[in-house]
Amino acid sequence: MSRGICPRVNSCGSFWILSAVIFAASSLIDVDAYSCHEVKTAFQLRQVGPLHRVPETPGTDVDLLVCKHQGPSCCTRKMEESYTFAVRRETLHNIHSYSYELEHLLSGHSDAFQDMFQYLLSFSQGHLSSMLEGTYTSVSRHALPHVNQLFSSLSLYLRGANVSVEATVHQFFNNLFPLVYTKLINPGIDGSMMMGNEMGDCLRMIRQDVNPFGPHPAVMAQELAGALGAGRQLGLALEEGLEVMNATEHVSLSKECVKGLVKMVYCSHCSGYTLIKPCVGYCLNIMRGCLASVSELDQPWRRYTSLLEQLTHTMAGHHSLELALLGVGGHVNEALLYAQLHGPLITATVDKVCGLTTGEPTSMQPTSSEVTTSTVTSSSPRPSAASSEPLPEQWPRQLAHMRSSFPLKPSKNNKHSLRTLSREFLLYLQRYKSFFAALPEMLCEGDNVVDDSHCWSGDSVVERSLCGLLTQPAERLLVHGRRRHREVGNSYTH
Repeated sequence: MSRGICPRVNSCGSFWILSAVIFAASSLIDVDAYSCHEVKTAFQLRQVGPLHRVPETPGTDVDLLVCKHQGPSCCTRKMEESYTFAVRRETLHNIHSYSYELEHLLSGHSDAFQDMFQYLLSFSQGHLSSMLEGTYTSVSRHALPHVNQLFSSLSLYLRGANVSVEATVHQFFNNLFPLVYTKLINPGIDGSMMMGNEMGDCLRMIRQDVNPFGPHPAVMAQELAGALGAGRQLGLALEEGLEVMNATEHVSLSKECVKGLVKMVYCSHCSGYTLIKPCVGYCLNIMRGCLASVSELDQPWRRYTSLLEQLTHTMAGHHSLELALLGVGGHVNEALLYAQLHGPLITATVDKVCGLTTGEPTSMQPTSSEVTTSTVTSSSPRPSAASSEPLPEQWPRQLAHMRSSFPLKPSKNNKHSLRTLSREFLLYLQRYKSFFAALPEMLCEGDNVVDDSHCWSGDSVVERSLCGLLTQPAERLLVHGRRRHREVGNSYTH
């Protein structure tokens, strides 16, 4: 009986022993079958570091600092070092790519506005030169250098140079007065004698006291100073914005931040999950902690964009800058008409102050040889040369006859339009108004995260519904990051 029993016992023992051996062998086969090939492929594609740092098979006794997890791991300490450098490089690259878009918006529109300013200046200068050449032929050739100087100074002012618009305009009319006095008011006077240094300087010096051009120089200066001032301030503000954006290129990531980024981006690879993406909420909290100092720029940036909007509306609203520049020709024309209409009084004052014995002016009214008109009729009364001064009620009619028509803005066939450019700029600016506050969201959107049913929590793969439970560690990082970077954030705002 013992023989019958013993074989059964032996067969049962052999069965359990065999089962244990098979199970152990199967475990060994599974471990060996679990290759780190996909991890090595991702390591290579993302250019994380040297491929020899990636093991062929997962290890079971790996002592990791960041990517700690249960079970076999395809990561090593050296790989963690590579992941640290890679995630820092990738994050800074992504930050710079987004800030570059905003920087390009500011620099591109800064150049576009300056090009538009130069176009309008050139158009206005051409109109003024044409008006002088066609209407005041005897003055135009000598006035050309002063016209060039006027618009050159206005151009420098719009570019931020230390130039006074009021002084520039009054200097232009100071230089114009000797020409007007000898060529229009008293064309019979010896021009070479009057244009000498002593006589010319005297006329230029007394111009504002004599006021030969009436209110028109002051009105022109006031209009240009207001409209061009907004354009100048907009250009300077755009340059300051570029300096702020350059500061983001030097943003630094703390050790705690980089550690959190490695855990979020690469620790899943250690478990073989090379395609899984971070959960949305998890990514946002990590990024907000890393960019705590940058986020503190949000309120100053919003105030800055509001200032840009105000300056743009002031400059381009109702075509203010365009009308101011294109109105220069009209102001100069009316100033010269005013001088001709008040010729006798101007001559008498100049004789007393500068001691110029000129006698009666040859002409005090615009003549057909000096002024080209299309509306003067033969029935229009013409005062005699000996009359004192046109009656005030006659001035509007005289001026109306002399005003040459000119376009208030360039031809519709021309693509240049300050208003269109401003509208486009304001539209883009609105999109970037919350740039610094939204930067974490921008970094976490797209391919960086998934909105699928499963995602990476930093420790394991979880369902999307559990993502709301993943905020506490990152929130601690966020608070710590804000405290750590507060001084850096303040330095950006000053």
